[in-house]
Amino acid sequence: MISKPRGTRDFTPEEMKKRRYVEKKLREVFESYGYEEILTPTFESFELIAKKTGEEIRKQLYVFKDHGGRELSLRPEMTSPVVRFYLNELKNYPKPLRLYYFANCFRYERPQAGRFREFWQMGCELIGCKREVADAEVINLAIDGLKNIDVEFSLEIGHLGVLRGILRKFKVGEEEEVKMRRLIDKEDYESLDKYLTEILDKEKRDLIFNILELKGGKEVLEEAKELLKDFPESLEAIKNLENILKYTYDNYKINFGIARGLDYYTGMVFEIYGKKGAKQICGGGRYDNLIETFGGEPEPAVGFAYGFDRIMMNVNIEIKEEKYLVIPLNENLIVKAMEIANILRKKGKKVELEIMGRKLRKALDYANSKGISKVVIVGEKEVKEGKVTIKDMESGEQKLVDIEVI
Repeated sequence: MISKPRGTRDFTPEEMKKRRYVEKKLREVFESYGYEEILTPTFESFELIAKKTGEEIRKQLYVFKDHGGRELSLRPEMTSPVVRFYLNELKNYPKPLRLYYFANCFRYERPQAGRFREFWQMGCELIGCKREVADAEVINLAIDGLKNIDVEFSLEIGHLGVLRGILRKFKVGEEEEVKMRRLIDKEDYESLDKYLTEILDKEKRDLIFNILELKGGKEVLEEAKELLKDFPESLEAIKNLENILKYTYDNYKINFGIARGLDYYTGMVFEIYGKKGAKQICGGGRYDNLIETFGGEPEPAVGFAYGFDRIMMNVNIEIKEEKYLVIPLNENLIVKAMEIANILRKKGKKVELEIMGRKLRKALDYANSKGISKVVIVGEKEVKEGKVTIKDMESGEQKLVDIEVI
């Protein structure tokens, strides 16, 4: 027997009903904010994916060559493909451009709880607005989406400009900064301390750790200002964050230790954590330099992505739907049963036709096993009178009704 590939999943009909329900509820929120859906190819050029992250990302991806020798990669996330799409076809659209997507992504990682090699992302990008209200809009949208599916969560917001302002004053290069950010994102503070010991003195290391440990309400902004009074670039970032928070729903924690694992973020960053199952269920931020990195004119942008699979670990929903089973009591009634099933379908009902030739009792057992709520029994005598029997499978009640008004 051939098994599914490691790190992938098969979804049962019951699981798919829940996933489609959650997807629909999230789409409602994206579209209520004026975002429009797009979709990009499942694979992109490896050059695009590695443009900002570097060659070392190769071992985390599914990379292959096509018959023409072109090096391609299954997409590991959606922001870079969206930016490529924007540069190819959307850059002349009116700004701001509000886009959203729902797509499967692929990473060659060790499978574990909440982490798969094929996974789904649902997110948005807001391109063309540098004002703080744009940052707040995507945060509020992410919050409203989770509220619409009754997920319990906590939100943490930070700003990469605060740490960057410190590092630039300390003359730390971009390569060293990237390495630090990746260690911070992994919360590997022991390795971070060892690395900083190699490049900075104790006083500078202590300041960086003091900033990374700042977490709480708006009061931590004042603490940060005091610690960084001699760092003008960091103070400018704190002011930017203060302005964003003016427009953001007041149920967040400020956390200057958020670094995000992808290298293209430039300003405000945020992460949302579920109270059940996998920890982080959403992440995003501002990435004003990415479009320029890919060869376009400088254009501000901000966005986020839900980890859809992780969201599914945090929802508790039960899908109840009305479904019919139409049962012809003999072979001669199959055509009539098909007509009746179609009458119901045209009224928007979900209808199965009993096609296995089961006797009535066995057909009713099948209906019970499938959670079918109503059964339509098509019998010779009733059909001659223009009627059928409808049985409610929950209450057991049954009644004769006219076929025309079924």
